[in-house]
Amino acid sequence: MTNKILFHLAFPVKDIASTKAFYIDGLGCLAGRESQDSLIMSLYGHQLVAHVVHDAEDSQKGIYPRHFGLVFCSENNWMALLEKVHDKRLKFYQKPKVRFVDTPLEHRTFFLADHSGNILEFKHYKFESAIFGETSFHEVGDAAEFAQQVPVATYK
Repeated sequence: MTNKILFHLAFPVKDIASTKAFYIDGLGCLAGRESQDSLIMSLYGHQLVAHVVHDAEDSQKGIYPRHFGLVFCSENNWMALLEKVHDKRLKFYQKPKVRFVDTPLEHRTFFLADHSGNILEFKHYKFESAIFGETSFHEVGDAAEFAQQVPVATYK
C-alpha cells in the first residue's frame, strides 16, 4: 500500500448503460467493479461511483451550486481532453472559454453534462498559484462581476 491519497465522489445516475457511454466511452474513464445499480470508475486515477437513483430530483438550472471535475496542471493535458470530447462528439453544457483574462486568475474551462444531469467542469489555470491561492482576489467563477469570458480557439 502506498501513501497515495485519492479523491472519491459518489453521484446519482439514471442508468448504468448511459453512464458507461458517457464516462467510459466518451471521457475515457476506466471501469471498475459493477453491480446492477452501481458502477465504480477511475477518472484520471480518482474514484467515481455512479449509483442508479430511480426517483432522482430535477436537475439544477445552471452550473451552480453543484458540479465536479478536474483541474489540469498541464495545458496540453487539458487540450487533449478537449480534443477527445470533440472527437467523441460529447455535447458541451458550456463551450470552452477563458475566464479572468490577463489576471492571475486566468483559466480555460468547459462544462459537460451527462445523461443524468450531472455537470462536470474541466479547467486549466495559467498560473498554478490560482488553484488554491491568490487570496487577495475575491472573484470566483461565472458569478464574479469581473469574470471576462472569451471563447477558446480549440479545434483544427
